[in-house]
Amino acid sequence: MLEFLIENNVVCRAVEAMVFASIACSILGVIISRMNLSSIGFTMSHAAFAGAAIGMYLETSAQIAAIFFSMAVAALIGPVSDKAKMAADATLGVLFAMSMAVAIFLISYLQNMGRGLSAGSLLFGNVVSLYREEIYALLLVSAITVIFVLAFYKEISSIMFNMKIAEASGIRVKVVYYILLFIIALSVSLTLNIVGGLLIFVLIVTPASIASQFCFNVKSMFMAAPLVAISVSAFGVWAGFKYTLPIPPLVALLLTGVFAISVILSFKRRINYKKY
Repeated sequence: MLEFLIENNVVCRAVEAMVFASIACSILGVIISRMNLSSIGFTMSHAAFAGAAIGMYLETSAQIAAIFFSMAVAALIGPVSDKAKMAADATLGVLFAMSMAVAIFLISYLQNMGRGLSAGSLLFGNVVSLYREEIYALLLVSAITVIFVLAFYKEISSIMFNMKIAEASGIRVKVVYYILLFIIALSVSLTLNIVGGLLIFVLIVTPASIASQFCFNVKSMFMAAPLVAISVSAFGVWAGFKYTLPIPPLVALLLTGVFAISVILSFKRRINYKKY
């Protein structure tokens, strides 16, 4: 798709993968951060991690197993919270611990059995050798994310403001909430093998946090967060290939550095400082 700009196929596919992953994760990150549920990010990333480990244990497709396990965890969040009378954040913590335990147990078991499974590819991904189908899958999930936000923008805005008030106003809170969870699960599981579990969480949380330092409304955050994620990710791919550096950890470090700079330069920080 970007061959007209980048002649090298390996670099081109790496840039495409990072761009599409950045769009999906950063847009979802805006919603998650405004709902004060950032724990969804690491819970779903570790659910995909556990699902991939299950797939490797069963000697089947790790990505398909990651999708199914992530979807199952997403489906459990609401019912478990309702039945146990717990806050969603507490439920996410329990499911995170369970997913991490499943992943570590299976990886350790397979290594003890001599099957030589390494968690490195799941943690750090592989953006160097990608199939065209993987790029199309990321493009699809990015399109689904954008369509979801456009189609349910009013409902999403109301839920981000206050979920209980939105429900009292007649908004289908649970429907929108579950669609959000399933899209997060799909996005995370599709990007796990490409960018790795480490960078997925960073892409979900950090671009939205950077955008929040300069944006005063949700609409501007939905535009700023993907732009930040795309710019930093594309630069990280270029720097990684040029200086032979691991791309996903490099992008994670770059995003963290940009966040630190944004906190220092933030307009909101200056405004708050003047008030005191």
